[in-house]
Amino acid sequence: MELPLWFEVGSLVGLTLILVADLLLIIKRPHVPSTKESTLWVVFYVALALLFALLMLVVTNGEYAGQFVAGWLTEYSLSIDNLFVFVLIMSQFSVPRAAQQKVLMVGIIIALILRGIFILLGAAIIEQFSWVFYIFGAFLIYTAWKQAFDGDDEEDEEKKESFLVRLLRRRMKVSEEYDGAKVRTVIDGKKVFTPMIIVFAALGMTDLLFAIDSIPAIFGITQSAFIVFTANIFALMGLRQLYFLLGGLLDRLKYLHFGIAFILAFIGVKLVLHALHENELPFINGGEHVEWAPEISTWVSLGVIVGSMAVATVASLVAARREGLREPLPATGPTPVRHAEDVAEQQGTPRTVDPHPSDGDTSR
Repeated sequence: MELPLWFEVGSLVGLTLILVADLLLIIKRPHVPSTKESTLWVVFYVALALLFALLMLVVTNGEYAGQFVAGWLTEYSLSIDNLFVFVLIMSQFSVPRAAQQKVLMVGIIIALILRGIFILLGAAIIEQFSWVFYIFGAFLIYTAWKQAFDGDDEEDEEKKESFLVRLLRRRMKVSEEYDGAKVRTVIDGKKVFTPMIIVFAALGMTDLLFAIDSIPAIFGITQSAFIVFTANIFALMGLRQLYFLLGGLLDRLKYLHFGIAFILAFIGVKLVLHALHENELPFINGGEHVEWAPEISTWVSLGVIVGSMAVATVASLVAARREGLREPLPATGPTPVRHAEDVAEQQGTPRTVDPHPSDGDTSR
């Protein structure tokens, strides 16, 4: 049973309206959301995704609904990994707190555009060349290895960003100060770019790199371009609020990258097995299908994704709690709230951006 055209068109129109409404709310009331507000919005978008899966179950069947949920959870877990880089970018470029919502929304729009292009290209390539699953699978396994064991990624990212900053400053006039969330401002009667142009460029580069990883991963779960795209939209819609909700907790999720790496490796193996099962390459099994290669079901994939993220999260929180218990108590008096940050700074540890300060407007 195929997805009805009216359902696909109606879903895309509805999701577009939600994104536009979200963008208009940010433009009208720029502020730093509170923890409560961020939590409510994250719950809303998660509930919206589950409602969409339920509608898909009613309209079609359980297989399509399962593919959507598995794809959405995969993209959501990869998007959480994306938040680490977002925090780094916001901190490195000292983005004003009141402007961070707009910056994140622009980054999400860039991500949607890039992923939409990759999805269309990926769907067209898969339809013509089934052997591309071998490449996708090998790439995901390689990415999983780097995710789990390559410790130089952050240094490489900083080098890329430094090169990008030097390039932009050499090619255009960039002011030293921000002007809200504006990309251009007027200084001494001349129009110049603000550092926001550098932030947007850094976010665009990050979105491009993550799109290259995430699109092959979700094509390992479903080959429906509609499900791939809607899963990406739902994963990205709650990303902005999740940034403000989890920003201060991301440092505690020290084993999260292992869970994500396991998911990528699992999907990579699944893609290779699928490619073997559908094999048409003449130098593999004489161009015949490899019948012994198993097809991993959507529900098994869903179980592995949920289990991997649950184990990684619980292990990270347990490790963080144990490390907290081992920290020595202060000799005298209560520790001021800012003392922990000051000590970390003296020891050479960079400060992180507080994504939900107590001051500021918390209404939306």
